Amino acid sequence: MSTFFVFCGRALDKVKILQWASNGFWLHYKRLEKGHFQWPDIDDEQFLIQIPPCQLNWLLDGLSINVQEAHLHLTYRYS
Repeated sequence: MSTFFVFCGRALDKVKILQWASNGFWLHYKRLEKGHFQWPDIDDEQFLIQIPPCQLNWLLDGLSINVQEAHLHLTYRYS
């Protein structure tokens, strides 16, 4: 299991991710050409939040992490 430390710039258009590897860190960087990331609101007392990988993917795709599911769950019946 990997641990990521995710940081966002003030303009909410850049994200840096530090990922620990076996002998050092990887630095991942993403900058949006248009728009901004839906960065979560964090209280002054709370500097660290933990989110599951699916919410990190939502964040990097420009979605809010506060939604319950990315898409409605569909069930199909075959006849």
